[in-house]
Amino acid sequence: MSIVTKVLFHWEIDKVLKDHFKKKFLNNKRVELIFPKDLSDKNLIRLAKDADVIVGWRPSIELLRASEKLKLFINPGTGIKHHVENFRELQKTANVTLVNGHGHAYSTAQHTVAMLLTLMNRIVSHHDQMVNGVWRMSDDKDVMSSSIQLRNRKIGLLGYGAINKYVHRFLSGFENDFNILRYSWDSDKSKFPTPVKKFTSKNINSFLKESDILIIAVPHTVLTENMIKAEEIKLLGSDGILVNVARGTIVNEKDLYDSLKKKVIAGAALDVWYNYSPKKNKDGKAFPSSKPFGKLKNVVLSPHRAASPFDEISRWDEVIINILKVSKCKSDYLNIVDLDKEY
Repeated sequence: MSIVTKVLFHWEIDKVLKDHFKKKFLNNKRVELIFPKDLSDKNLIRLAKDADVIVGWRPSIELLRASEKLKLFINPGTGIKHHVENFRELQKTANVTLVNGHGHAYSTAQHTVAMLLTLMNRIVSHHDQMVNGVWRMSDDKDVMSSSIQLRNRKIGLLGYGAINKYVHRFLSGFENDFNILRYSWDSDKSKFPTPVKKFTSKNINSFLKESDILIIAVPHTVLTENMIKAEEIKLLGSDGILVNVARGTIVNEKDLYDSLKKKVIAGAALDVWYNYSPKKNKDGKAFPSSKPFGKLKNVVLSPHRAASPFDEISRWDEVIINILKVSKCKSDYLNIVDLDKEY
């Protein structure tokens, strides 16, 4: 008799995605998918006792401790900082692996390049002018309407995981030099679409000095939080551009705002923020930062939606692969998180 792998989804999963999983495992008698209607803590803890795999976002420590048979927890997104403490505690008494998801990497990289080009070609300001009936085909430096050429700019990729690998590929035809900074290159086997200059975190200042455009796509860890402050931003130079699709707190909020306002750098494109539960002001408006980035002319702002379309089914393929690995008693999972490194 074959052993059945029980997979618990501990959030309200939409019908399209649920049907996708059911179809994928329709003829697989070794996998049982559990989509509970009752998502109360009590019921989830009851179901977790027999789960071999749990898929979801923010499990309580009580749920994890109740999962006596758990082999694999799948966080479908990239960010796992909120998991680290719980899984470090859990692994003291249990052999549970945490993996994350890179299925959104292509979409995020596309959004990254789109924001960069939107900023450099002043698309938003021209759009706003035309909406308001201002017809101007020539450049007007007083309103920052002149495009910035991408050609011959040195692009610095801070982090070289799934997202920046795609970004590198997408930008490889724009006639640029590429600098890449990784924490370590020891185990790297990357194949690059262009020649690159390699840096590590020990020589971040040299990396920034030699880069005109900084694209940030590193995981949020103790080491990367507040990694980019005023002195690092200044190293990009007055023509420098910063693009952040990682986490807001990797770049110091006040220093970034001040640098943009004072034009220490030329501009920034931001998809990640500092307050994800902003309260509405007296005018009913909510802003995800304590600084008025929206009043600046040298920014492109995006509400943490680089991973869109969020209903893209193919992004779940790696989740399915990992479930199948458990059912076959394999442990070479995709995207295993190193809890010491926090990614």
